[in-house]
Amino acid sequence: MPSVFLKTYGCQMNERDSEQVLRQLQDRGYRPAASEKEADVILLNTCSVRDLAEQKALRKMGNLRALRKKNPAVVLGFLGCMAQRRGPSLEKDMKGVDLVVGTQKFHRVSALVEEARQARLGGRPRFLSEVGDEEGSESAIRDHVLSPRQVTAFVSVMQGCDMHCSFCIVPTTRGKERSRPIIEIVEEVRRLVGDGIREVTLLGQIVNLYGRRIPVKDGKSAFVQLLEQLEEIPGLDRIRFTSPHPRGMKPDLIGCYGRLHKLCEHLHLPVQSGSDRILKQMGRGYTAEQYLRIVEQVRRACPELGLTTDVIVGYPGETDSDFEATRQLMEQVDFDNGFIFRYSPREGTRAAHEKANEIPEKVKEERNQELLRLLDRRAQEKARQRVGSLAEILVEGPSRTNANRLTGRSRQNRPVVFEGSERHLGQVLQVRITESTGFTDYGDPAILG
Repeated sequence: MPSVFLKTYGCQMNERDSEQVLRQLQDRGYRPAASEKEADVILLNTCSVRDLAEQKALRKMGNLRALRKKNPAVVLGFLGCMAQRRGPSLEKDMKGVDLVVGTQKFHRVSALVEEARQARLGGRPRFLSEVGDEEGSESAIRDHVLSPRQVTAFVSVMQGCDMHCSFCIVPTTRGKERSRPIIEIVEEVRRLVGDGIREVTLLGQIVNLYGRRIPVKDGKSAFVQLLEQLEEIPGLDRIRFTSPHPRGMKPDLIGCYGRLHKLCEHLHLPVQSGSDRILKQMGRGYTAEQYLRIVEQVRRACPELGLTTDVIVGYPGETDSDFEATRQLMEQVDFDNGFIFRYSPREGTRAAHEKANEIPEKVKEERNQELLRLLDRRAQEKARQRVGSLAEILVEGPSRTNANRLTGRSRQNRPVVFEGSERHLGQVLQVRITESTGFTDYGDPAILG
């Protein structure tokens, strides 16, 4: 039985795509390999959001080619966003690669792998590339690979993006916005619940703009209609979604917080900048004041909300006053956590042409560190306030840092580690927070049933 090793770079969407590919390969008789050294097929599912992610994948593939000295028939392939962006040019840039498969062709990977493997075994390797658009590809990511006692799962509800923010390569790598039918998603979640899943996270490039071409019903968008139908599925305990856009946070969706019991009290809402001038150049379609108003409305609907965000520092032309506006917004919003990124120019985006206004890497790093310190300081202050409180967690499995402990996430998406036993796996439990590092809480096992 041939074996496959699949390494994933980037976001949850990429993780979900990799799961689909692995499911298809297993259905063809391939087994997962413990490491690339043992594999007959090695696939890298790539990311293009930042140049660093692409370079990591390219360096990795460069090292993997050395495995051909021991196994000349090993198949090497690129999948996903970088494969989509670079396409057949990767044959020239990375000699020895067998296949390049883009983001709308994941359902073709198993057939292409088999073709490439037979060519290698026959001593006549050939380069295979499929990166074209394909109608209906948004519905191709629907199968899952579930581990024993797994209780959480990602569900892809849409593909692509029509927003075209100036810094973002996603519309190029993922194509136009396309949504799956509500009934198809609901049936997938029902199957997952039947297999033991208790929490689903809905995925989309801009997930809260899901179904913009589906008619509004009773004043509710397609996304809200979807959430309401998932709420009614017996056995499903929790619903999350990522990542939304501020422009999609309409009153009907905001009203779901506090109204839908299964919708977790967590919102990851990227702001990117606190400067109206920079937001306009980015093409984000909102002002800092409008973002603050959305936050106020969601917190009013859901006082227990855990709020996280994305911020870009060092966007071309970002002045000290622009950065200060971002810092002040972060102070005002008081996020629970966030991802701070140094701007990375991506070929094919509007911002990449602003070479004359590029910010020095040293300045980017200074601004990055300042915002990270701000987040850490507030996290420590909030952590002290949580000690002694109760948290509802869904127990997911052993802690990554200590296999003798269990871990779960609160409804606000904070990891909680505690001393438990195997019987607690998959359960929804109340634990008392006894200590915290700021971003990870620790619970008291004394109140466990």
